[in-house]
Amino acid sequence: MNLFDVYPLYDVTPVKSKGCYVYDDKGQKYLDLYGGHGVISIGHSHENYVRQMSEQLEKIGFYSNSIQNPLQAELAQKLGKLSGCEAYNLFLCNSGAEANENALKLASFHTDKSKILTFRNAFHGRTSAAVSVTDNQKIQAPVNQNQNVEFLELNNAEKFNEAIEKGDVAAVIIEGLQGVGGLNEASPEFFELIQKQCEAQGALLILDEIQSGYGRSGEFFAFQHHNIKPDIISIAKGMGNGFPIAGVMISEKIKAWYGMLGTTFGGNHLACAAGISVLDTIEQEQLIENVKKTSNYFIKEIEPVTAVKQIKGKGLMLGLKFDFKIAELRKALIFEERIFTGGSSDPYLLRILPPLSVTEEQLDTFISALKRILERLNNKN
Repeated sequence: MNLFDVYPLYDVTPVKSKGCYVYDDKGQKYLDLYGGHGVISIGHSHENYVRQMSEQLEKIGFYSNSIQNPLQAELAQKLGKLSGCEAYNLFLCNSGAEANENALKLASFHTDKSKILTFRNAFHGRTSAAVSVTDNQKIQAPVNQNQNVEFLELNNAEKFNEAIEKGDVAAVIIEGLQGVGGLNEASPEFFELIQKQCEAQGALLILDEIQSGYGRSGEFFAFQHHNIKPDIISIAKGMGNGFPIAGVMISEKIKAWYGMLGTTFGGNHLACAAGISVLDTIEQEQLIENVKKTSNYFIKEIEPVTAVKQIKGKGLMLGLKFDFKIAELRKALIFEERIFTGGSSDPYLLRILPPLSVTEEQLDTFISALKRILERLNNKN
C-alpha cells in the first residue's frame, strides 16, 4: 500500500529533536522556527514533557470517556487558572478541526439557528462544518457547500452590522489572529463590535485560538489583547506540544446534556499528561514572558532589513512580508541555512512560529541567514 499523496514534501527526514532544533537522518541540524505549524510550544523533547508522558504511559495510556479520569479535571483547573478563563467548562477532543466542529455545533444547539458569519482569509479546519467557514473553495467538496455561511471582510463594520442584524445568525467565528490566512487581525474596535452585536442579536462569539492561543501572541490567548470575552474558545496546536489534543472552552451559560458532544479518543490519559506538562512548563519557565521579550527583540532587529516591507502578527506568531514570492527564499533557508520557516495563503509572506522557548541568539541566527540569502538572491537577479 502507498500513502495517499496529498502533501507536497520537502526532502528532509527529521529523526530526532531537542529544544528549538531538529536533526535529520543524515545528521544535519536544523533550527526550527516553524514548530510544525506552531504546534511545538515548550520545545521539542522537553525533559519534563518526556518524563511525564513516559510515566503516564507506564500506568495507563488510554481509556474511553465512560469512566472517571481525574487527569481531565486537573487539566481543566490548570488551564482555567493559567489562562485567566476560569468561568468556562472544558470539552476535550483531538484536533483543531474537531474543536471547531464542536464549537459550531454548540452554537447551533444553543441558539436553534444555523447561519454562521466568518471572514475572508479565515482558516478553521478541513472537516465538514469547519471547512465550510474556511475561505478556500479549493478544499471544499460539494458536500461541504451546503452549510449556511456568509463570508465578510475583516474590519468592515457596515457589512458586519448588515449581516448580523438580520437576526438569523447562530454564531460569529473568528481567529484571534489569522494564521494560514496571512496574519491579518481584526481591530480592537471591530472585536468589541462583534461581541456587542452577538449579545444584542442572540448569537454566540466563537474565538478560534487554535494557532494563536497558549501564549503564542504574548498573552495566553490572542483575544486577551482586546476588551472582549468570547462565548466559546477553540484550542489545539500548542496545547500538547505535538501530541494530538484539542479542546473547546464553553461559557457557563451554555448548558450540557448527556450525549450532546462526544469523542472516543478525546481527553485520554496520555493526551491529558501532555496537556498538563505543557501548562506546567509554560508557568514554571515563564514562557509567555519569554515570548514578549524575544518578540520585541526580533522586531527591533528585523526592522532595519530593507527587503522586509512589513512585519505582521504578535508575539511569536509573526510574518515577514516581501515584495517577491517567498517560495525560493524558504527553500534556501531550509537547504542552504538549515532553518525551518513557514508559508501562508499569502505567497509574499514568510511565517515565523518558533517554540515559545526560543532565544535571542537563535533569532540572530535566522536574521544573519536571511541577510545572506537576500544578498545572494539580489546578486542573482
